[in-house]
This record gives sequence, structure tokens and C-alpha cells, in this order.
Amino acid sequence: MLSKFLNSILNKKEEENNYIILGASAAGINAVKTLRELDENAKITVISKDEKIYSRCMLHHVISDHRTVEEINFVDENFMIRNNINWLKDITVKNIDTKNKIIDTDKGSLNYGKLLIATGASASKPPIENIDKGNYIYYLRNIDDVYKIKERAKDCKKVAIIGAGLTALDALMGLLELKNVEVSLLYRKKYFLNKQLDYYSAKTYENKFIEAGAKLYPSQTFEKIILHDNNDIKGIKLGSGDIVECDMLIVATGVKPNIDFVKNTPIETEKGILINDKCETNVKDVYAAGDVVGKNSIWPLAVKQGIVAAYNMIGIDKECDDHFVLRNSMNFFEIPTVSLGTIIPADDTYDVITRCDREGYKKFVIKDDIIRGFIAQGDISYTGPIAYLIKHKVKIPNLKERVFDLGYADFFSMKENGEFQYNV
Repeated sequence: MLSKFLNSILNKKEEENNYIILGASAAGINAVKTLRELDENAKITVISKDEKIYSRCMLHHVISDHRTVEEINFVDENFMIRNNINWLKDITVKNIDTKNKIIDTDKGSLNYGKLLIATGASASKPPIENIDKGNYIYYLRNIDDVYKIKERAKDCKKVAIIGAGLTALDALMGLLELKNVEVSLLYRKKYFLNKQLDYYSAKTYENKFIEAGAKLYPSQTFEKIILHDNNDIKGIKLGSGDIVECDMLIVATGVKPNIDFVKNTPIETEKGILINDKCETNVKDVYAAGDVVGKNSIWPLAVKQGIVAAYNMIGIDKECDDHFVLRNSMNFFEIPTVSLGTIIPADDTYDVITRCDREGYKKFVIKDDIIRGFIAQGDISYTGPIAYLIKHKVKIPNLKERVFDLGYADFFSMKENGEFQYNV
């Protein structure tokens, strides 16, 4: 009897230490790192559709031939082997039986003790006529997309990109560097990156892209995709009636979380999987992190969620207390830009103060002596303290009069042990 009791305890412990991570990108890989650091004996399995680890933020470098997929790997080549991780590649998850803790895939089933869903997001498809019928219409989301785009770029002469976000601009940048194709960018808004930039800072980049040979079509609507008789793409008919010719189209109009496989489970979803500050779902022993939760799709947040999830999976309480997600950084044509907080005022109760000089462009959005938003383009020094002030809604007397004169001494003091601390 005692032996059976002990065996049941050991089996229970072994089951709890059986961690499965779905996804091998920012959230999933950082969860793996953390789990292994916290428990060197844990059984860790990663299931992914991808066969390689790579940064999606750098896919455009592969398009332009500046880097290979191996060179955009954000961990070392032997990461999985060195950390004793069972990596199951090229596998699609079909369903999760949360009651019996079973994952059903296209290549079999597995049991889990603790599960992290970090399956990311897929490109969303805009409602444009013929978008499903045409040949040489691609989405830029994974390395297979890149290979298709590169192969087609060898033979095509005109490429059109639909979208106004970072993915669209990354594709534009990569294709412009190939030099053998004419590239057009079409977007609905008055200026691109309208969620990250204001008109002035976006215009700086727009002018550079035009100088580099890009054709920009802002404020457009899209009526239909024009096809040849063999369904090869011929062009895009705009709402104005004009047609932009192209023999390849890249669609970069946003993403949607990969959550189809949880539809028949008790796991709660809205836009993405719902989680609390511990990255727990409503189902015991099931966690989620990264783009699959449908929050702001930025790399640092996915990394932090993956780490927080790992701590809680292992049994150590940790919360993702950083809900300040309105932050973006980019660098095109060697012009770095950082945007933080609310950069477009909601009404006239906000004060907007800007400065443009040889060092670059800066914009502060202020209300009630608190910085609500900030853009720095060119000179991006000192953005760390500004981010702190926005995140913590620090009130600074007479802020409008001295916002460009704030210095480190206003906010920092030194502890007795020599460490710096915020003094606000």
C-alpha cells in the first residue's frame, strides 16, 4: 500500500513537471529559457509549426539578402539541444482536451502537466474582391512567405504592398534594396504608421522612401484585385477607379491571434486568449503569452509575458505589472524614432509642444502637468526617463515651461550602495 501511495505521488509530480509550450517565437522561447533556469530537471516540450527559430521583426533582411534565416535567429544554434528541450517541429495543434490534459495535433496526441499557448498570430485578410483567387498574392508573416516573395521577385517587375504598419514598411524596405523591381505602397490612412507616429514624423520617412524610389498611395480604398485570364495578378483597382499595376502583391493589413484550436475548449477568448496578470487563462494549468492574447503586438511585451508565465507554471508567483504597451521604436534610413504614450491628443484639453532642429524632432503631449505622449526622431537619447514619467503619470510643476530642459538630476538620486533611483 505504501509503495502504491509513493508511486502515485511520484507520478503526480512527474505529470506536473511535464511542461508543453506551443510556439517557438518570442514568448515561447523566453518561457523555455526561464523554465530551464528554474528547474534543470523539468521535462519541457516545444511544439511549433516553424522548423527554425527566427525574429519576425527581421524578415525583411532576408528579403533583401542582407541576412539568412540562421542570422535572424535570436538564440544560439544549439539552444534546444543545450537546454535538453524536446522540440517537435512542423506540427499543427488541432484541439486541446483540457479535462484530460491532452493536446491533439496533426501528428498524434500528447499529455501535458502545465501548458503555455504562445502560438502567435497570422496575417489578416482584407475584404477585397479576388484576393483569394489571384496568383502571386502573399502575406509577410513567416519565413516561408519570405522565400515565396524572394523567388517571385526574380521575375516580376512591379510589386504592390497593401498596408501602413511596420510589417508593410519592412517589406517595402526589403524590396527596395533588391533594385530590380518597382515598389508601390498603398494604404487607407493619410499617412503611414498612424498608430505610432504623427504626420510630421511619418512625413520624414515618407520623403525618404520616395527618394529611394517607392511610389506611395495614401488615403486609398481598394475595390478589387485585377487578374489575367490565368489568375496571375495584374493590378489593384482603387476606389477612385485608378488601377495600380503589379505582378506581385504583398498584403500587410494586420494580424489575428492563432486561436482556432481552442474554439471547442473552455478556454475563454475575445480577440485573443484572455489572461490575468500571471498569464493564466480561466482553465487551471493553461497559460498564454504573446500575440495570441490579442494585446499590443510588440516584442518586449511578448518576452515579458513568456517569462512571467514560466514562473507561474513552475509555482513561483510573478505578475506582469507592465501594462504600458503604447511604445514603439523603429529605424528606417538610419533615422531612429521612438514614440511613447498618447501621441495624438484626443481633444483641445491637451497641450502639444514640438521642437525641430538639427538634432531631429521632438513632440510632447501634456495634460495637467503630466507627459501623456512623446515622439523623438533623430536624437532619441533620454527616452528612458520620459517613458518612466509617462508610464507612472508623474506630475511635474510648470511642465510646459520646462519640458525641454528636464535633466537626469530632476529625477535621479543615488542610493548609499551606489545605485541610481528615481527621485520623483
